[in-house]
Amino acid sequence: MNTEGRGRLSSLEMLPEEADADLLWLNDELRAAKRPQTAILADFNARLADRGIAPISKGAFSRYSVKKARQWRDYDERLRLSRDLVESMGADGADKMTVAVAERLKMAVDGLLAEGNLSPKEVAQLANANRAAVTAQRHAMEIRRSLEEEQRQKLAEVAREVAEVGRQAGISAETMAEINRRITGGV
Repeated sequence: MNTEGRGRLSSLEMLPEEADADLLWLNDELRAAKRPQTAILADFNARLADRGIAPISKGAFSRYSVKKARQWRDYDERLRLSRDLVESMGADGADKMTVAVAERLKMAVDGLLAEGNLSPKEVAQLANANRAAVTAQRHAMEIRRSLEEEQRQKLAEVAREVAEVGRQAGISAETMAEINRRITGGV
């Protein structure tokens, strides 16, 4: 429920379910920002008319598009900050970020459950959100392990190739063992 502004739902937010696909289309068009808003509104109203739904006024459309533009700007800024944070965290930054976000989500779910006053549907949605967070954590760990194993295999292959070059160049076995130990990090 929208409680911003005047506290009422906009005409776009009150469209019936059969207009959901048209709203998705509208949001994609607004996000792409490749056409004038007047053209987008005309096409949107034509789509609604095909479903027997009354047109949206220019004012309501304008308020909605400004609201969406603000939301996307905020989202893009959060995404940029998240990327910067992940990059500053090093090679396993994405894994750390996934764990941090999942833990925050679980804390939020716990807080909402503690407050009570939730419908069975809301409790089910929170359970699904929690399950998704746990799955994301598990998936991030699996990806990290897979990448680490792939890196170990590449280093082992490089060590074998270096050993062959060293053998051909007449480098002692002890020196080659030390070179390979340094290449593989003692693996």
